[in-house]
Amino acid sequence: MIPPDPVPLPIDRLTLLGAPGDSALTTREGVLDYTALEAAVGTLAGWLAAQGLSPGDRVATWLPKTRIACLMPLAVARSGFVHVPVNPLLKALQVQHILGDSGARLLLTQPARAKTLAAGAWRIVTDEPPLDGTGMPPSDADPDTLAALLYTSGSTGRPKGVMLSHANLWLGAISVAHYLKLTPADRVLGVLPLSFDYGQNQLFSTWAGGGCVAPFDYLLPRDVYRAVERERITTLAGVPPLWAQMLEVDAQDIDTSTLKRITNSGGALTPRLIDGLRDRFPAADIYPMYGLTEAFRSTYLDPALVASRPDSIGKAIPFAEVMVVTPGGSAAGPGQPGELVHAGPLVAHGYWRDPDRTAARFRPAPDWSKSGGIAVWSGDTVVADADGLLRFVGRDDEMIKSAGNRISPMEIEDAVTAGDETAEAVAVGVLDDRLGQVIVVVAKGDGTAEESLRERLRRELPNFMQPARYVWRGALPRNANGKLDRAALKGEVTS
Repeated sequence: MIPPDPVPLPIDRLTLLGAPGDSALTTREGVLDYTALEAAVGTLAGWLAAQGLSPGDRVATWLPKTRIACLMPLAVARSGFVHVPVNPLLKALQVQHILGDSGARLLLTQPARAKTLAAGAWRIVTDEPPLDGTGMPPSDADPDTLAALLYTSGSTGRPKGVMLSHANLWLGAISVAHYLKLTPADRVLGVLPLSFDYGQNQLFSTWAGGGCVAPFDYLLPRDVYRAVERERITTLAGVPPLWAQMLEVDAQDIDTSTLKRITNSGGALTPRLIDGLRDRFPAADIYPMYGLTEAFRSTYLDPALVASRPDSIGKAIPFAEVMVVTPGGSAAGPGQPGELVHAGPLVAHGYWRDPDRTAARFRPAPDWSKSGGIAVWSGDTVVADADGLLRFVGRDDEMIKSAGNRISPMEIEDAVTAGDETAEAVAVGVLDDRLGQVIVVVAKGDGTAEESLRERLRRELPNFMQPARYVWRGALPRNANGKLDRAALKGEVTS
């Protein structure tokens, strides 16, 4: 059990939590046990310390999931610098924005990637750092010291850097390891980008639980099945588009019986996806979760409740205080919509060099908050039931306002994907002179099922929630973190 009042430690000390001899990291370069992991982090930190940087300087990485990429988050923190992981799927212009905005002094990347970048204030290193030199011991950094800048996907503008301290990262790792019940026997497949807070935490929470993580870059959903079989994976984290792709694949010839835990964030699990995952992986517990980079993660749903509460995002994770706040600032009662507000030690330190956006999102917690201090006001509307379980309604800036009604895009999308007509859909509001906005749905498919879909929705949804138009596509675009790219789709249908 985790202590009720945990003392956060420097994030690089995660290497000390596993038992010597137990596997900690397996990549194409081989396997590191916890003793070798600690030594490699120390050696890499020593190399970084010799690069002529000053304390607090930003060090960026733009790499696939190599061994070095997995070690850098801890090594950069140990050497007294701030890590800026850049998603390997991003292109040069996006990368240069992140490098310039963060003020990165050093970028570790590959030669082919380096050639795409214009000259900047950063020094580029393309040779792999040695892992056999003099090492640095575990740090004694103040846990409130900045350890990382994680850049959001930029769905509402240019990516912005979220400032995370050692304490934020440490407590996030301990929290997830606790509620997922991770142990040294667990093997976690890391398919998510390490630049994504959910993806990076796959490393940290696995090591907090003493388990082994197998980072994996995949091209096809069948590759994920094969990796689960090959690595004897017990835990798989993903986002809804990945589950939709995997459920489209016939994988009866692949042994996935070792899988005992599936976690989801980055979008809601629809009842259809839940049913599909339960059928495909009957021995696996399903953990629906809700999070935002500014507070790491806020809620999870106990797997025992998934069948009876498929639309719930659950309750607060350890170390998080999650409140539902009405527009007037009071606590919302059961069934009363309100804004999800997250307080406590997981709250980030704001946006890097952006005081205006920081002030808008990071504001004092309500007077009645138990944690107090600065909270993250998510902009997301949720509703709590009589048991305190939360249901996500929608983002304030994504709600569709039609004929005086506020309509949740998620509710439309759940209805559209509940049948057999399409597995993926995004609902957006488009300006209309008469109604204010009408609902347009972009769905995966060729359109042959549209009439049957319309007929079904006429039976299941009220008139004001009926989509006015459907746009059918062979595939829906995804952003660099694997989520459906809502901003791009909205731009297409509203332009």
